[in-house]
Amino acid sequence: MNWYSLCLLAQQKAPSGSARDPLAGLLLPALLVFAVVFMFVSSRSARKNEQKRRDQMLAALSKNDRVLTHGGIIGTIVAIKDNEIVLKVDESTNTKMTFIKDAVRQVVKDPADLHAGELASK
Repeated sequence: MNWYSLCLLAQQKAPSGSARDPLAGLLLPALLVFAVVFMFVSSRSARKNEQKRRDQMLAALSKNDRVLTHGGIIGTIVAIKDNEIVLKVDESTNTKMTFIKDAVRQVVKDPADLHAGELASK
């Protein structure tokens, strides 16, 4: 090694913190990927729980239950067939309508439940 090479080596800065730079460069993207995966998993489990609760509600429907449909119709169940329900929507004229079970939004136990269910689903 000659004198010129030693001078060039002496003038170069020592790599201060260069071992941390690759980790710091990978830390932010890794945290972002972790956050996205975490949000996906948590939203998926929330959807599964909501679907399970809804399936239980539809399975528990019975005659004389008062229900609210997604279309906003309130009626009393008079008959349940395979995937259909028949609702009595008007007492005075004995008007009945047939819906698929999936049209039921909630079972109404009390008129106050009606407003609570509308606010909770928004």
